[in-house]
Amino acid sequence: MGYLIRNAKAVFSSSQPQATDIRIHDNRIVEMGRSLVAEQREDVIDASGCVVWPGLVNTHHHLAQSILKGVPQGLNQRLGEWLGSVPYRFWPKITPELMYHSARLGLYEMLRSGVTTCADHHYLYHRDTSPEIEAAVWQAADEFGIRLVLCRGCATEVGSHKGMARHAIEPESLEIVLDRLEDTRRRYHQAKGDAMRRLVVAPTSLIHATSPDALAALADYARQHDLRRHSHLLEVAFDNAQSLEKHAMPAIDYAAEQGWLGEDVWYAHLVHSDAHAIARLAKSGTGISHCPTSNCRLGSGVAPVPAMSDAGVPISIGVDGSASSESGSMLQELNLVWLLHRALRGPEATTLEQVLAWGSVGGARILGLEDIGELAVGKVADLVLYDIDQPRFAGVHTPLMAPLMCAEPALVKHSFVNGLPVVESGRVKGLDEIELTQHVQQSVMELLASA
Repeated sequence: MGYLIRNAKAVFSSSQPQATDIRIHDNRIVEMGRSLVAEQREDVIDASGCVVWPGLVNTHHHLAQSILKGVPQGLNQRLGEWLGSVPYRFWPKITPELMYHSARLGLYEMLRSGVTTCADHHYLYHRDTSPEIEAAVWQAADEFGIRLVLCRGCATEVGSHKGMARHAIEPESLEIVLDRLEDTRRRYHQAKGDAMRRLVVAPTSLIHATSPDALAALADYARQHDLRRHSHLLEVAFDNAQSLEKHAMPAIDYAAEQGWLGEDVWYAHLVHSDAHAIARLAKSGTGISHCPTSNCRLGSGVAPVPAMSDAGVPISIGVDGSASSESGSMLQELNLVWLLHRALRGPEATTLEQVLAWGSVGGARILGLEDIGELAVGKVADLVLYDIDQPRFAGVHTPLMAPLMCAEPALVKHSFVNGLPVVESGRVKGLDEIELTQHVQQSVMELLASA
């Protein structure tokens, strides 16, 4: 059985920009063109009034934070204080059931904004962590049919991590981290280019809570098993200050010395990257997950992404956690990326096509998922149909880019992951929105009662 998507207003495809129709067999795009005729045993999707994009690829998220939106104590705090007031205050109290509902909410928000692949930087691990908490994330992704890259966070020391220090969280030992990583790898990781499940080695903080010996061991483990690596870096100036104090070198040089730069590595934020850092990132092929909403919300600054792109740094976009990016929308991130850098550098700083590529194929390449991120014959059918046949889009002269320019609210009418529908007629398949809302509201009440 296959699908024929027909009569789209426009399709974002560098190989077939005039196409209006897309044929899907198994999990692949097998034909693109105009006026394609339905074959036997094909379901026809009427894309009239819709534009078709590659599925968006979110390269940095914290699904556990979906039930931590707008916590009053952290609304006007910078990162260091906010970590103690919000995520590290609550996460030791998150049970597997709460994690499940939080992950479902976060993935729902991903799907409804056009995401088909989500990289979740999951760091709810300490010495006595239940494996069921991580399992709840995998389960939620499986049920929604979304592609999940689990970036397995860890901390092997409290160090200068303000959130962990404030709440006396007992970190894992390196031995425990490696044992648990291996168990996850054996259970879930898929190596193929169209993998639905990927594991990434992702110490939560390179500078503040992981020892040099642990970083070396984690890098060795990742290389041994051909796993990618990820972490936070240079989100705030404190990263550089601590690196200079503890290691007598800038943070980017410390990352290099520990073997944590390379084409298999990407970092979230990189806000405080100077010319030296950008040159080292570009030369090594190290990528960025640009998270502008969270960086604005916490007052951290703006990553110099246009300069990075000009230098050859691989660029992708991330939503970050909903505790510091409450909209939970990838479409908002794209819109803000487009606008924010123009405000700083002028209208030539970003183009619509460039930003959409960063949010789709750019993310896919950084994650090592070579078969997704583009609409082309032979590629995996991860794609999204935005309905722009509505009043707020009616006056747009560039319909293909209408969802990015106008941003939320936008309606994902249909979405496919790995050749299968996950959103149909504007609704996430298999999801009762009222039930989800009630479970999340109850989860928030339970967290508050335990805090």
